[in-house]
Amino acid sequence: MRYLPLCERERAEMCARIGVASVEELFHDIPASVRLDAKTQLLPDHLGEIEVEAVMRELAAGNRAAGDGPFFVGAGAYRHHVPASVDHLVQRSEFMTSYTPYQAEIAQGNLQAMFEFQSFVSLLTGMEVANSSMYDGSTACSEAVAMAHRITGRKKAVLAGGLHPHYREVVETMSRFAGDEVENLEIGSKDVGIDRIDGETSCIVVQTPDFFGNLHDLTALGEAAHKHGALLIAVTTEVVSLGLLRSPGSMGADITAAEGQSLGNSLNFGGPYVGLFATREKHLRKMPGRLVGETTDEDGRRGFVLTLSAREQHIRRQNATSNICTNSNLCAMAFAIHLALLGEKGLQRLARINHARAVRLADMLDSIAGVKLVNENFFNEFTIEIEGRNGSDVIESLAGENILGGVPAARFYPENESMRSLVVVAATELCRDEDMQRYHDSLRNLLKGEKS
Repeated sequence: MRYLPLCERERAEMCARIGVASVEELFHDIPASVRLDAKTQLLPDHLGEIEVEAVMRELAAGNRAAGDGPFFVGAGAYRHHVPASVDHLVQRSEFMTSYTPYQAEIAQGNLQAMFEFQSFVSLLTGMEVANSSMYDGSTACSEAVAMAHRITGRKKAVLAGGLHPHYREVVETMSRFAGDEVENLEIGSKDVGIDRIDGETSCIVVQTPDFFGNLHDLTALGEAAHKHGALLIAVTTEVVSLGLLRSPGSMGADITAAEGQSLGNSLNFGGPYVGLFATREKHLRKMPGRLVGETTDEDGRRGFVLTLSAREQHIRRQNATSNICTNSNLCAMAFAIHLALLGEKGLQRLARINHARAVRLADMLDSIAGVKLVNENFFNEFTIEIEGRNGSDVIESLAGENILGGVPAARFYPENESMRSLVVVAATELCRDEDMQRYHDSLRNLLKGEKS
């Protein structure tokens, strides 16, 4: 049956059938502030299929593929090499099951892959238990805050100034609907907020490497949080960094929320992503999402099954620990396969290459007159200040030369004047020497000079 009304009479019939007087009444729950005032005109009315295809081809021609030129964009989504074997393996029939994993007898391949994924995440984060993934890093961060509230019985979350702005917005949105309190530290500040924790604080959320690329030792912060009965939530948007840096667990984190896109998942028009979530075993029953456990069947053979998943997450939502009762299984499987192919030494080597690439690029850009490296330390992402210039304009000019030179901080903080000249730059193993030289030369020519 088709549900595409072609005329006003058909629309009126559909509204009458469901008991509303008009289309306007049907959509009354959508705030007027987010509705379009007029009909969008990407396509003219009443075109035939051939004409529509021609218009769409013309629109598509305006896109610029990210891999066509030097690429230094990060800010939470990173361009890494994904081996072709990852895509081949995730499509094997053992994994590409059409059924959910609730019936373990027909989903062992799927369940085992999820179990291995959980084991990898626990090892990477230094935590005792991990779930089988969340939607993405931002929702994992929000769920971590909600989990901390459940554990502590408190309602206030403190967000460090280096937390990714998208993660911050998701936490704020979910907290507003739940009636929880959010305290934001100064945006861009390297202060992780150790003196802002008090007896009312449920958790403090700190990202490392943070949005601007700065690294943070969270050990003292964790100790201070625990002294006040609060929890430390560590956030990571670049999971490759865990191949080189100290794990959140080793620094005293109680919950880790991270984005796993860098492994196994290429950039693709904004998604899909895979959220990593890990915690201490004592908090296991407060953890959101799915958990796969290892067991044995009646013949003593090793097997896998979903475990500790409260049915409230599916049928009595008001009693649920989370509004997420599924996972990003395909992306999680790609993550696990890529990490298995790398192995421990391979991941460490990949992390060192990323850091070396970023160090070289930072030195090259810092040599240009009018450019200053802001960071004291970083992994594969750093922030530069382009003195006296609008970072957005500079990046737009470089894009005209087919160089994607980074992300202007003002794009995320348009009302913050201190962000106007800042650009967040990322360098991965895919950044070649000639790409970095081209970036350096184009930026130098644009700014007309080099430091003596």
